[in-house]
Amino acid sequence: MEVQKNVERLIQTLKDEDELVQIQSISLLEEIGKPAVEQLISALDDGNKNVRKGAARALGEIGDTKAIEPLIDTLSDENKWVRREASTALSKMGEEVVDPLIRILEDDDWRVRGAAAWALGNVRDNKALKPLIKTMNDDSGFVRGGAAFAIGQIGGEEAEEALEAALNDKSSYVRKVAQNYLSRG
Repeated sequence: MEVQKNVERLIQTLKDEDELVQIQSISLLEEIGKPAVEQLISALDDGNKNVRKGAARALGEIGDTKAIEPLIDTLSDENKWVRREASTALSKMGEEVVDPLIRILEDDDWRVRGAAAWALGNVRDNKALKPLIKTMNDDSGFVRGGAAFAIGQIGGEEAEEALEAALNDKSSYVRKVAQNYLSRG
């Protein structure tokens, strides 16, 4: 019971405008670990963006796979910093996150598809390569850029071919990401 009250207090301190206070609270939540997970998952729906962002960060560091689906739902948050933190948290969850992220590469929201691609790039699981290559045909340059990043992170001959094709993308950013990975090889 005492742990739950401490977690609740720490989550409330994430509302503090002082970034140092937020960082210290996140660190303490990470130390508490798994006993904080349920309350952190609930905090992903808080009305305060700093609480949602801090909860996502702490969940990523704790790494409990119970948080995968709630973090995926958070990829559609209205705040880009919360979405970014959720994507980063997911990328720390290991191979268990690969299939759910592949699934949302076809989400209706381009921000969700893009966040999934970026997270898959950080996970670097070869199973995601073919779906990511398919994503290179997305209408959104942000999504294609994330896919190019992820393909480059995964690497291999098939990835190299996809990146070479991306050198002709209409987005200069996608071309730049592809060129960056091809020049490493």
